[in-house]
Amino acid sequence: MRLPAIDVVVPTTRFDDAASPAAASHPLRVRSRGRTDRGLVRSTNEDQFLIGDLAHALQARQSSLSEPEVRYSAPQGYLFVVADGVGGHAGGERASALAVDTVESFVLETLNWCACLKGEDGNQVLADFQRALVRADAKLIQEARQRPELQGMATTLTLAYALDRELFIAHVGDSRCYLLRNNMLYQLTNDHTLVDEMVRHGALKPEEAAHHRLRHVVTNVVGGKDQGVRVEMHKLPLEAKDRILLCSDGLTEMVSDAEILKLLGSTEEAGDSCDRLIERALEAGGKDNVTVIVAEFEE
Repeated sequence: MRLPAIDVVVPTTRFDDAASPAAASHPLRVRSRGRTDRGLVRSTNEDQFLIGDLAHALQARQSSLSEPEVRYSAPQGYLFVVADGVGGHAGGERASALAVDTVESFVLETLNWCACLKGEDGNQVLADFQRALVRADAKLIQEARQRPELQGMATTLTLAYALDRELFIAHVGDSRCYLLRNNMLYQLTNDHTLVDEMVRHGALKPEEAAHHRLRHVVTNVVGGKDQGVRVEMHKLPLEAKDRILLCSDGLTEMVSDAEILKLLGSTEEAGDSCDRLIERALEAGGKDNVTVIVAEFEE
């Protein structure tokens, strides 16, 4: 459904497995920036983020040549992660940090990220990221059992992984991933909240959701009281000039989709968009921690 007059499309529009009319054989270049801020109300920051370039590496153990000890290829893949901790102070901060660290370790040790992905292989990447989030869920549950002060700690986690001209998304919770394409803003992930479920089942009107008293009740997290996580996953083609935005709800609670569209598309540099979005959230009250990653794809 498209909201009137502001060119914003909400999650009923999907790009999964769509063919890109601008598909080409060579990969896109990526420019990105991430930033997190405690906000103006909270005493701690329970958000975490990660931007990573994945490249081949060669470590020279011994050589007659004078060369660097470690040599790297050009980046082959790009990883973006935002996590928003739940559980208050140490619990939330630990939960988000542990989840991001688990995903990072999984990518390094397990994911066949440098493979040339065609057809079914792309679906295997999604299955691998699902395993990564299931592993993170188990780690949070295990640590909380060993440390009673962390009981119930949990986190949202939204992950985007770009390889060649494909974007893979794995998502849990109410942080979000957006796509800006041709001056249109698409929300690619659903909010895993009680209010969003009420809207999908027709028990609540969409216009009532934004200010509902239960809008912060998250129904699906990494960690929490019981083990078990549902991972929302998507795959879509990327085009030159696309921008993606990953953010915690500290942004979307303070800044409307219409404003996000304007700020994300009105700057030449991805880094400038990132800073402007954070600053706008603070100007609007900064009631929560706010984290933003902006990545721009170019020929």
